[in-house]
Amino acid sequence: MSDINPAPAGVSGISAEERQWAMFAHLSALAGGILTSGWAGSIGCFIGPLVIWMMKKDTMPFVDDQAKEALNFNISVALVFLALFLLSVLTLGIGLIIAIPAWIIIGIAWLVFTIIAGIKAHEGVAYRYPLTLRLIK
Repeated sequence: MSDINPAPAGVSGISAEERQWAMFAHLSALAGGILTSGWAGSIGCFIGPLVIWMMKKDTMPFVDDQAKEALNFNISVALVFLALFLLSVLTLGIGLIIAIPAWIIIGIAWLVFTIIAGIKAHEGVAYRYPLTLRLIK
């Protein structure tokens, strides 16, 4: 009787199922941001990675690592957005001169890095986001 592996490992040795779940962990932040646009968008961005991490952390080490990375990145981005919002409020709107361009630049960077991370995870590569607070270890 032969031993059949239902999810053959890729070049990286990580199963196709693990790579797919890791990709979902990154891209679920994108879906959460789109579905909960506006102020709730920052919160919606880390709900998907959190759910996937909680579901798969004990059974899939690669998904555990990548979901934590996605969660940390999205929490970091949400904290920066919150800080820019507070700057705007505390300066009675004058801070919007800085906040609006920063929100646009950070939003574009968030989109690009999230897509890159999803592609890398699907390839079985452990992606590390730049400038991310590692709050969840």
